[in-house]
Amino acid sequence: MSEYFAPIRDMQFVLKELAGLEEVAQLPGCEEATPDLVDAVLEEAAKFAEEVLSPLNIPGDLEGAKWHDKAVTMPAGFKEAYKLFADSGWTALACEPEWGGQGLPKVLAAAVAEMWKSANHSFSLCPLLTNGAIEALVLTGSEKLKKDYLEKMVSGVWTGTMNLTEPNAGSDLAAVRTRAEPQADGSYKIFGQKIFITYGDHDMAANIVHLVLARTPTAPEGVKGISLFVVPKFMVNDDGSLGERNDAYCVSIEHKLGIHASPTAIMAFGDHGGAVGYLVGEENRGLEYMFIMMNAARFGVGLEGVAACERSYQRARDYARDRIQCTDIGERGGPKVAIIAHPDVRRMLMTMRAHAEATRALAYVVAAAHDAAIHHPDAAERKRNQAFVDLMIGVVKGWSTESGVSMASMGIQVHGGMGYIEETGAAQHLRDAQISTIYEGTTAIQANDVIGRKIAREGGATLQALIASMRAFDAELAGQAGSHFDAIRKRLTAGVEALAEAGDWVVATYRDDVRAASAGSVPFLTLLGIVAGGWQMARAAVIAQKKIDGGDADPFYAAKVVTARFYADHILSRAAGLASSVTDGAVGVMALPEDMF
Repeated sequence: MSEYFAPIRDMQFVLKELAGLEEVAQLPGCEEATPDLVDAVLEEAAKFAEEVLSPLNIPGDLEGAKWHDKAVTMPAGFKEAYKLFADSGWTALACEPEWGGQGLPKVLAAAVAEMWKSANHSFSLCPLLTNGAIEALVLTGSEKLKKDYLEKMVSGVWTGTMNLTEPNAGSDLAAVRTRAEPQADGSYKIFGQKIFITYGDHDMAANIVHLVLARTPTAPEGVKGISLFVVPKFMVNDDGSLGERNDAYCVSIEHKLGIHASPTAIMAFGDHGGAVGYLVGEENRGLEYMFIMMNAARFGVGLEGVAACERSYQRARDYARDRIQCTDIGERGGPKVAIIAHPDVRRMLMTMRAHAEATRALAYVVAAAHDAAIHHPDAAERKRNQAFVDLMIGVVKGWSTESGVSMASMGIQVHGGMGYIEETGAAQHLRDAQISTIYEGTTAIQANDVIGRKIAREGGATLQALIASMRAFDAELAGQAGSHFDAIRKRLTAGVEALAEAGDWVVATYRDDVRAASAGSVPFLTLLGIVAGGWQMARAAVIAQKKIDGGDADPFYAAKVVTARFYADHILSRAAGLASSVTDGAVGVMALPEDMF
């Protein structure tokens, strides 16, 4: 029996009303994304998530991935689920048709991926990394590498990994020491160790294609001397069949707080003479290429935050409906009621619901912009959309995942003491969600990138364009009557002005006092996420009200308006305080001497 039910109604609303699916389907190469096809894909994905992946979630957590003699065995059911996943075409959904993909828009793939992550976080990580590796090879690989690897990876017969981190090189990739020695046949021998490699080994696919950062003998120091290599688990013969085992082995897997069914490998390359690797693109441009994969992964991890909000909300809501405890507040001697009747439980559930809807809306809107950045026929529109995507990917990753952790924690609070007991399942969501704020770059790394590379470097131009769009929307809000819209407009207006103030301060301060600007980077990222999410919630409320005014009695629309009102009062209301932390908070961060800690 499934414990997760895909929120298809909200997904359809966001795709069609907020992300502009109709406009996406008019882009060259996206024409097949008709409303009927999109609905069919969502319905089939929901069935797979609910009937195949969700039932494996708790058993997979309890059993975990197992390592023995340099090989990993997945929990019961995972191998069969993955084969069905690949055979059903889910690995190929948004991939290039040239390599066997279906070529559907990223915005649709985002909605489908959210379902995988909600249903089974650990399982979803395998296709996440594979899709990132595919994207990197499509954009930077030689024709031979594409011919040898892409079709099998797109079909899901083979999977992919990303090998960056080393024991001495975590977020500081300039410290990478894995080496690549050129060979006479044009290949390289790879020597070194990589850690924290998601799905570095498993028994679900015939081959694993590792993308590995390493240095050649002539490489300059620092990040400018890093190259990218394809290192397969099994060598690939000229006819596409698998050859001998490569010298790339999983020597251990980590014992972790969560995502127990996802093997996090320690990989050893070259312990037995050297692992054969093939250069991707040009020498010393590896970090640039890896960022293609990393940005895809960062967006995917952001969807994990959306999923954690949704999944935790569903479990907490269902528990609150069933748990009978205390009489209704303000009554004496009355019957005991379900805790969903209690005001503070309602506040927590509304907080979780609002975060799920806001993070989903923002992620899908960014995904649609990504489609436009790739496919729009007008170069200026492609550039404008790409700038928006570049600014917001770090926000989708950072704000959504931090929200996921907070909402999973709140879900435990709704359960009370039973939330701390593993059998309810609430604790697993928190354990699994916690890693999302860390891998593919911590929240602080995302925030520093947002204020530095994405805002200060361009003088805040893209941020100002975003703020201008938010301000322009005020005219639509002003045309709506009623107390809900008065509150939404008041809070969104204040939030946008707080964002503008903080953004101007970052631009003015970053060049002369980068430490002060960086001290407020995470509050700024949170502020940008909250306001951008509030903008989407306000858009949703206006659209919903128009449906209501047109005679549509679907209670979904009334709930949209109320949830947007709650978001404005309880979440957008934090904007002014966050802006103050950005502009005034650096002194308190930096004043205490290091030896006083």
